[in-house]
Order: sequence, then structure tokens, then C-alpha cells
Amino acid sequence: MPTSSSKKTDPAVRAAELRALLHHHAHRYYVLDAPEIPDAEYDRLFAELQALEEADPGLRTPDSPTQRVIGQVLPGFVPVRHRVPMLSIRTETDTTAEGARAFDARVRRELALTEADPPVAYVAELKFDGLALSLRYEAGVLVQAATRGDGETGEDVTQNIRTIGQIPLRLTGDAPPVLEVRGEVYMRRDAFERLNERQREAGEKTFVNPRNAAAGAVRQLDPAIAARRPLSFFAYGWGEVAGWEDMPPTQSGVLDALQRFGLPVSAERVVAQGADGLIEFHARIAAARDTLPFDIDGVVYKVNDLALQQRLGYVTREPRWAVAHKYPAQEQVTTLRDIDVQVGRTGKLTPVARLEPVFVGGTTVTNATLHNEDETRRKDVRVGDRVIVRRAGDVIPEIVGVVPRAALAADQAGAAGADAVREAALDVLEAQPDPAAVAEGTAVEAVPAVNPNDYPGRPEPFDLYKKLGGRCPACGSDIVREEGEVNWRCSGGLFCPAQRKEAVLHFASRRAMDIEGLGDRIVEQLVGEGDAPPLVRTLPDLYKLGFTSLVVLERMAEKSAQNLLKALEDSKKTTLSRFIYGLGIRHVGERTARDLAAHFGSMDRLIAASEEALLQVHDVGPVVAQSIRTFFDQPHNVEVVEQLRAAGVTWEEHEGRQEAPPGPLAGKTVVVTGTLPTLTREQAEALIEGAGGKAGKSVSKKTAYVVAGAEAGSKLMKAQELNIPVLNEDELKALVETGDVKE
Repeated sequence: MPTSSSKKTDPAVRAAELRALLHHHAHRYYVLDAPEIPDAEYDRLFAELQALEEADPGLRTPDSPTQRVIGQVLPGFVPVRHRVPMLSIRTETDTTAEGARAFDARVRRELALTEADPPVAYVAELKFDGLALSLRYEAGVLVQAATRGDGETGEDVTQNIRTIGQIPLRLTGDAPPVLEVRGEVYMRRDAFERLNERQREAGEKTFVNPRNAAAGAVRQLDPAIAARRPLSFFAYGWGEVAGWEDMPPTQSGVLDALQRFGLPVSAERVVAQGADGLIEFHARIAAARDTLPFDIDGVVYKVNDLALQQRLGYVTREPRWAVAHKYPAQEQVTTLRDIDVQVGRTGKLTPVARLEPVFVGGTTVTNATLHNEDETRRKDVRVGDRVIVRRAGDVIPEIVGVVPRAALAADQAGAAGADAVREAALDVLEAQPDPAAVAEGTAVEAVPAVNPNDYPGRPEPFDLYKKLGGRCPACGSDIVREEGEVNWRCSGGLFCPAQRKEAVLHFASRRAMDIEGLGDRIVEQLVGEGDAPPLVRTLPDLYKLGFTSLVVLERMAEKSAQNLLKALEDSKKTTLSRFIYGLGIRHVGERTARDLAAHFGSMDRLIAASEEALLQVHDVGPVVAQSIRTFFDQPHNVEVVEQLRAAGVTWEEHEGRQEAPPGPLAGKTVVVTGTLPTLTREQAEALIEGAGGKAGKSVSKKTAYVVAGAEAGSKLMKAQELNIPVLNEDELKALVETGDVKE
């Protein structure tokens, strides 16, 4: 492993040292998933290299980690002629064991092998559902990245590919002078879900599937957009190679070598003996397919011996020595029967599609999420439509889009034409411009994939408020949607049965009522999840629990039941701010709860406060004021508060609007980041607020100080950029005592 020098060295030497360090740690982080240093230390090394290169641009090299995100918006992509064509391989659509047997039989026949000859050795690997890519390394440095294109000519996407952390800018070890690496750019399922959730929250178009999202990112004309996409890469082959004197004689050996050079190669690969080995691999991966963090649509078999590959050769530009053995598709077409609305644990209202049952992704799907009203309208999904449903792994099934006119003709073929319908529909949907490109002005908005003539007599677009009559389907409370929000929510948090568990867990949390022993599993039993009747319907029921009702719960011994009853009794004496926080009012965190308690001094005054009065509270804006008012406008929420008081929950009240003594930090905002030696984050923030200051959550020009501990990250970097004083724990303690930092 490279080591970091502590001595002042020649800038060129130090820059080379930093490049080696950063390449090493990037490989540990992105490829091996085994980082050796915290993010803050990597950022520090990166910033040091960046500073050296800015001071002397001659130190900047093509393989420098600082060059991952560079370049201007391109007018278009430059064609790249592949020196070795990127050919496709034959697809075996028989998803049974017979598909593997047929391939093995063809290979043995072409090699003139008899039953007496030993089994053929194959490499069996995954067939990734992404975008094929060729990476050209010269003298170990990445010089070009190109898409497959038509196999003969692709497009130069080098500046976008540099943004992918898994792809090394410089190879390690004894890499040959020229090496073209073939592989797949893909997007992990969890990254895809996060990306689409960000798109939904921003009110923008979502992506059809991870492959579509990855392909769109690679073909961005602006590398800054590509850099914001969470892309990954696996190497699985090679094109032109020059000067590799000891190139391994087998496919598996070359893959191992690529891994030694620092390239990511999937661990899900084996050397299989004969058809039986291929069948075993196909079945094992099929069973594990849902647990993989990325999409695959099959596995690939390749003759392992490169000399035998040479003998077998090609037919119609496809190698005889390789085949892709498919699995059932993870997108299918079905009919949307109805749209219902479900209430989530936090009150979020989600449209749910009720579907004609369809087998997709290894299971029969009858329901699929539509996420929110805006997305349902954006996809123009309506009852009676033929729709594409996607299910991959443990991801909740969702509707990708409506089958457009271009694919409806194939739909008439029924089951026999299911693949044609799916592929035609996905082609149309994927042809829509990348939403980021539209937003950045590098593409024009497309004509909608579905037009009214596709489905004559369709119902009106989905209207969630109208469907529910403005009331929560679980409890009848008003539903609300704040300005700028995409989600409708139920306002009856303390009363709504759908939110019962979340409300109890929040109320009992350490920073609220601090009821020790009310953990997730116990609360599940108390609120009656599953078939059991609930012991707790609303928060006041907690204080009606007795020993007999508790001791029969799973994982509840006599001592535990007694301890929980004592914790419940102890929690009755609390503070007004803790009680307010424990109610779980949307947007009201600990600090806002403290401000409300200090300003109004009494629960009754808070309940009666108008939005105008709420806006007078420190740091309470229109959104928070409206949320508080909406909460207390629901009679059952006020009734819960009254019942808790009747159960004996008390707190000290005062006249309100009491001004805290000025304190040495009055009017100053202090941000705490990282891990301090002796103080927790909460303790440090309490010190700041006790001295009259405000404990900020983000760093800005208004921040007076930043207190940084171990593993401080972006907030520390921001403070340094803005020249904001950075303190350690001892300096913080001195500051809150005197208002000055000891030298």
C-alpha cells in the first residue's frame, strides 16, 4: 500500500505520491468495498493534490483523480472505430436446463468430441443488464472509452466514464502496454431507487429501469450530469491487446488478471465442467437472482480454453464458443384494473395499482406502487390501460408506463406475443429523452409516449383528493399536501391506525418521553400488527397497560414487564418541550419543540395559537406554522393530548415568551461536526444553546464557528472554504464559558 509522507517534498514527487495514494484508496472503496481511511482523510488528500495542480498545472496528469469530472458540454459524440469488433453473442431463450445442454452439445459437435472425451471446461458468469463499453488503456492509463454502437463503430464517452469511481484511471501491476477492456456499465438497484426517488421529489420524470438510467447517463453531453448518476462497472472481456507476453491461456485466467490490474470483475463466476456444471450454475444464480444488488437477465457460458475458442471461431458474427442463457423477464405487460390509496406509517398516501395477475420477476404480481399522484399523472396511468410492470429482486413492483400505440398491435397476439409487446413498449418509453438532459437544455421534451387515441374512452386523470373525498381512508382525518410537496399525507398522526406503530415509537423515544423498554418488537405486539387485537390504539392507552397484559407478550419476562411499567410511570413527569416533540408533529424537531415551549409556556396556548402567532416563534416559518396548525385543527389530536393529561402526564408550565439570558454566544450560530473526544453531539449542542447560541445543522456565511471532531467531513471543508473559525472540543468549552477561545 502507498504511504503518505509527512515531510515537505518536491511538489512533483508529492503529487505523484498523492496520486498513488488516492488511486489505492479509491480501489479499496469502490471496487473492494473495504475502505482503509475515513472519507474526510480521502477528501484532505484530494484537496492537497488539487492545490498542488492549481499552483502548477504542469503537475496535472491524465490519470490524476482530480480529472474525473472535467470537460465542457459537447456538441455531439465523436465516432470511434473499434480495432477489434464488439460482437454480440447468441441468446438461448430456453430458460430450462435444456438450454445449457443444447449449447454444450453444439460445442462438442463442432470440436468433434465423442462421449468418451472428457467434459468441456466453461467459464460461467452473469449477464449484466447494462450498457456494453470498451475501455482503452495505453501504458496503463485510460485514454478512451467507447460505447458498443453497431459493433464496428461506437461513440467516444471518455469524459463521462471518467466519473465512474470503479473504473481505474491507471491500471496497477504488470498491465500490458495496450489493453482494451470490455465490460458493462450498470446501476445498482438501491442506487436506481434513490435516483428515482430524487426525481419524484423534484417533480421530474423517473427512469424506466436501471439499464435505461445507466445508458442515459453514459450518453450525456454534459459530464457534470453523468457525475451525478450512481454508475458502476464490471469487466468481462477484452478487445485489442498488445505486448502481453504472458497472457493467460484461459478465459478465467484473463479475468483474474484483469482483477489484478485493478478492474472490478464480478465474483459470481465459476469454471464449470460440461453441461451439468452449466446447469448447476444457471439454477444457483436463478435462486439467488433476487438477492443480487443489480439486475441480470441471464448468465453467459464461454469455452474456457482460448485455443479452443480460436478453433471454434464465429458464425454470422457470433462466436460459436459463447452463449447467453436467459431468465424470465423482469418487466411484463398486464391490465390495470383499479387504483386504490394506501396510508403509510408516517401518513404518506400512496396510489396503488390493482392489476390483472401477471408472473414477473419470479412471482405473481397483483399490486404495484404508483408512488404519488404527480407521478401517476406524469405517466398518464388510468384504469383499463395496458401497462408495463417491473419487479426486480426485493424492490416493490411498480408500473413503468402505459403500453403506447406503437406496441399495441403486438399486444393483440396475446401470450405468444408477450415478449414482442414488452420489448416494443420499452423501446418507445426508453426513446424518451433523458430528463436531466431536458432540464439542462441539451435535449428537447418528447412527444408523450401515450396519446388519447391509444385508449379511446379512458377515464379522467387520477385525482387522489377527489377519490378520497379529502379524507384519510384509514381514520377519516383531513388529507393535506404542503406547497412544493409531491405527497399527500394524513393529518391524524396520533389517531390514525395506519400510523399507530410509528406514533408510539416516536412518543417513547429517548429524546421524547424516554420510555425505556418500548422497542420495535414490543410495540408491534401492542399495536396489534398481524392478527392480534391491539392493546394500544392511541397514546393514552400506554398508561392503561397492566402487568398481566404485558407479561404474556413475546420476549417479555416478569422483570421486563415490571421495568416497562416503571418506565411508563416515570415518563409521566416530563418537560413541555419533550412532550411537544413526542407528539410527532410534522416538521417539529427537538429544537423547534424547545422554541415553542419557551415562547408559549403552556400547551393550551400552543394549541390555540394562530399561524400568525406561530410565525413569531424563533425559526418557525410558514411551512412549520401551517403544519402545527393543521395538526391541532384535528379534534382527535387535541383529544389525545387531553387524555394524556388525564392519565397523569405532567410538565411545568410558565407564562411563556421568557427571554433566555443573553449568554456569551447570543446571536451566534455554531455547527458541530464529526466525533468529539468526550461530548456527544447532543451534549455539545446543549452547551451552545445554554450559552445563548444556536446549534446550526449546516454551514453558511452566517455560521460563527464550526466545532470539528474526528472524521469531520463536508461541513469542515465548507468552513475552510468560507474561512470560518474551526474549534476543537476544549476551545468550544472555553467559548461557552467566556465567549472567547483560549490560545
